[in-house]
Amino acid sequence: MNNLRRILKWLGIGLGSLVGLLALAFVLLYLIGSAKLNKKYDITVNAVAVPADAQAIQRGKHLATAIFICTRCHTESLGGEVSYVVPGMLSIPTPNLTSGAGGVGRFYTDADWVRAIRHGVGHDGRALFIMTSKPFHFMSDEDLGALIAYIKSLPPVDNLLPERRVEPLGRLMMGAGIFPPFAADQIDHTSPLPPAPPPGVTAAYGQYLSHTCSECHGANLNGAPFGPPGQEVPTPNLTPGGELGSWSEEGFIKTLRTGITPSGRQLNDEMPWKFYGQMTDDELRALWLKLQSLPALGQGG
Repeated sequence: MNNLRRILKWLGIGLGSLVGLLALAFVLLYLIGSAKLNKKYDITVNAVAVPADAQAIQRGKHLATAIFICTRCHTESLGGEVSYVVPGMLSIPTPNLTSGAGGVGRFYTDADWVRAIRHGVGHDGRALFIMTSKPFHFMSDEDLGALIAYIKSLPPVDNLLPERRVEPLGRLMMGAGIFPPFAADQIDHTSPLPPAPPPGVTAAYGQYLSHTCSECHGANLNGAPFGPPGQEVPTPNLTPGGELGSWSEEGFIKTLRTGITPSGRQLNDEMPWKFYGQMTDDELRALWLKLQSLPALGQGG
């Protein structure tokens, strides 16, 4: 009987210690996740000229809808919506960018726009959540100025959106590094930007246009894990080592215009072909040249 009591006693101590360690780990990860969410970034913003002429605004509209596809997340009117929701974990609105009620355009300065788009940092100095500033960081000053000019020209949309909310479980997962890092943590904010190539049907200009592709298809464009944590699937390999190796330029352009591949496969709507399909023929040819210039890599992800 005494032996049994001693065994039960030590089992109780062991279980209590384990529960205590788990509770401590939860608290530590929660605090780390909260610190990441509330971290302030001191970003020195280089001034960008923001034009006001109709040609620049039209260029900005093209950038917002076809190349950097702001309208995919912020909606066609750029009035924003609550689109990233995981019950019990987080709720992240894509902000209203206009000057209407609830819109950041009411108070954003040109420097604020540059900081948000190029650096992924909001007006309050915190990292923007689910903001693809990593590829936007390489946007030329001319294109960035045109994009800001277009956003500022938009009619106001009254759309009051809730603040972003990250529940304890979401903060715990963020502290554990399960969520992808913020764009603000992946950008070298002090390095000089490479000069942007002039627009044209060249692989160099295709490289400039392809920066957003790397967000889903990986740095080498040969595919990368995509999807919610624990449910990731590899994105397609865009190098000649993947399906595109058997395509023609005409087939590539037709695929992005129609969403149907040369083999007759319907592209998933997770692939924003409806936006990229609005590129000009010359832009799509430049992008094709870039993809065809890549080494034939195996499937990544």
